[in-house]
Amino acid sequence: MAVVGVLALQGSFNEHIAVLRRLGVKGVEIRKPEQLLTINSLIIPGGESTTMAKLAQYFNLFPALREFVQMGKPVWGTCAGLIFLADKATGQKTGGQELVGGLDCTVHRNFFGSQIQSFETELAVPELVSKEGGPETFRGVFIRAPAILDVGPEVQVLADYPVPSDKKLSSDSSVEDKKENADEKSKVIVAVRQGNILATAFHPELTADTRWHSYFLKMGNVTGEEASSSVVPAEVSTNNKLQSQNDLPIFQ
Repeated sequence: MAVVGVLALQGSFNEHIAVLRRLGVKGVEIRKPEQLLTINSLIIPGGESTTMAKLAQYFNLFPALREFVQMGKPVWGTCAGLIFLADKATGQKTGGQELVGGLDCTVHRNFFGSQIQSFETELAVPELVSKEGGPETFRGVFIRAPAILDVGPEVQVLADYPVPSDKKLSSDSSVEDKKENADEKSKVIVAVRQGNILATAFHPELTADTRWHSYFLKMGNVTGEEASSSVVPAEVSTNNKLQSQNDLPIFQ
């Protein structure tokens, strides 16, 4: 039986495992390098990227994570997981953070601002619809979210988001510099795929729509007990969703 691992250092790993269970797929928590040998694919969830990086360093996970990606096994990063997988990240805290890499893109950490600036919006997702069916849009939950500023030639853009002219971003000067680049096309990228790597700036695990999870499972030819993904009206507010981002204490 195929097993999907979910990096369980901090953040919304429980929510990902719950979605996998709904799709009839076994999800397991991953905290040690040797556990990566037991899984077929990996989800790196959203959370606080600096905290996750510090914990990954503590458990000596980075070499094993890089090897997992390089082996061509499916890996999906959501929000902080996207930052982990990017080859380059800007807008980081002083001293930066270690990255897994593998995804040919530049990502800006906290592009949309602080946690109080979190939001939800409908995203056009034609590739997802062509593979999974369902509504033409997906409800994107953006919590202190990053954005992809540019991608390499091998990267497929799956969703983007228009940047409003009056959007208030972080006071970090580097954010304003990057916003100028984003404004050239008045949008930033929020979902991509490059071979075995899938990345989303938003949190599909915090909605009742399982299409992104189903899409990812098919990247690794993983099938569960259910025949297809499902879309169910969500009953959880954004405020409640924010709680899943604070499962463990944050490093200062």
